Amino acid sequence: MAKKKISKSTTRGVKNLAAAVSWLETRGLEDIECIVPDMAGVARGKMMPVGKFLDASRMALPGSIFLQTITGDYPADEADYPFDAADGDIHLEPDFSTLSVVPWASDPTAQVIHDAYQQDGRPVEIAPRQLLRRIIELYRHKGWEAVVAPELEFYFVERNQDPDYPLKPPVGRSGRAETGRQSYSMAAVNEFDDLFDDIYDFSEAQGLEIDTLIHEEGAAQMEINLRHGDPLALADQVFLFKRTIREAALKHNMYATFMAKPIANEPGSAMHIHQSVVDSKTGKNIFSGDDGKPTPEFFSFLAGQQRYLPHVMCIMAPYVNSYRRLMRKSVAPINVHWGYDNRTVGLRVPNSSAENRRIENRIPSSDANPYLAIAASLACGYLGMTQGLSPSEPIEGSAYNLPFGLPRGLLEAVELFEECEELAEIFGSGFVATYRAIKQAEFETYMGVISPWEREYLLLNV
Repeated sequence: MAKKKISKSTTRGVKNLAAAVSWLETRGLEDIECIVPDMAGVARGKMMPVGKFLDASRMALPGSIFLQTITGDYPADEADYPFDAADGDIHLEPDFSTLSVVPWASDPTAQVIHDAYQQDGRPVEIAPRQLLRRIIELYRHKGWEAVVAPELEFYFVERNQDPDYPLKPPVGRSGRAETGRQSYSMAAVNEFDDLFDDIYDFSEAQGLEIDTLIHEEGAAQMEINLRHGDPLALADQVFLFKRTIREAALKHNMYATFMAKPIANEPGSAMHIHQSVVDSKTGKNIFSGDDGKPTPEFFSFLAGQQRYLPHVMCIMAPYVNSYRRLMRKSVAPINVHWGYDNRTVGLRVPNSSAENRRIENRIPSSDANPYLAIAASLACGYLGMTQGLSPSEPIEGSAYNLPFGLPRGLLEAVELFEECEELAEIFGSGFVATYRAIKQAEFETYMGVISPWEREYLLLNV
């Protein structure tokens, strides 16, 4: 497969409304998608003619867009979370740095991500993008800049219109579906050359940056690595990449799925997050000292991840399906141990130079909202550094046989999140209560479905 270098491009982003006018007119764009990521990371918003958008670029939507569950329902009114009974409007303001084309649209169309504000100008505290902004500001107040690099795993599967049937790998150019593990296989990637060409073309048109692309362990499971940078910019890229990959797959008569565990007996899909912190003034990585050795800040960040990641698991693993990935010997971590270049632990320290020293959080699944997952991971590290915590000793060898250190299910994870006062202070009590209500409502919906396992083993045996 001919690999294309995707680099930062003027195809993405402008500074202000005046520049947006010129950008849109130069490209002859007719419509614009005004989008905002909701709690699940789903794009909500409106499409409108470019002329109308430029006349009044501030847009209103009901505040309930941040209360919607993945099934399209809402938590019960009697649930103890803050909500506007009248479902009044919030204002959405475009972040013009995210302006780009929609390359798969049938008509010339642009897109721009928006931020959510209350009528009085206050940020909507439960909006995922605003939450990530708040965590970034906590770092800046300390003279730090967080740096992240996400790695996003996903599966290609055959079209499946009946949810009662298991998902299957798609047929590639050879005319055969994968049947065995093809980790890092170039031939397996080449099976989908035309599809990847479209992913690269769509990405280049939007100014999105792909660092590398590999075949993962599962059948038709892939991974895209993004270049390191500002947490908000990288969360935007993951948000847009998910949509891009789905659209490219549909063009080739297949689905791309970011479910954490879409196929039984195949590895789950993760969203690993590489993290480091630099000094705002000097730009130096504070995880390394002048002698090139790890600093106290490095170890405290690690310790914060160990201490608090179990309490944000309902964000890192947001659905019932997510916990099917986090099982023993499933090529996914089951605890928050750490180690040097050890892929069996939840927190890996990759081999690197001193200036590139970083910590890889291997716990989040690919179904997580990138804004919330990055915010939560950085919040854990922040608490570790501000509290001066110390980590455990690094693990050598496999951590898969060590005890579980993570919650085993969604309700347990939600309870851990709700009880953590330190995180509630950072996230805001309104966000914690709202997120809890949404996850509990989703769990109740799940409990209303009878699974094939129950019909297989309980129908005639109990």
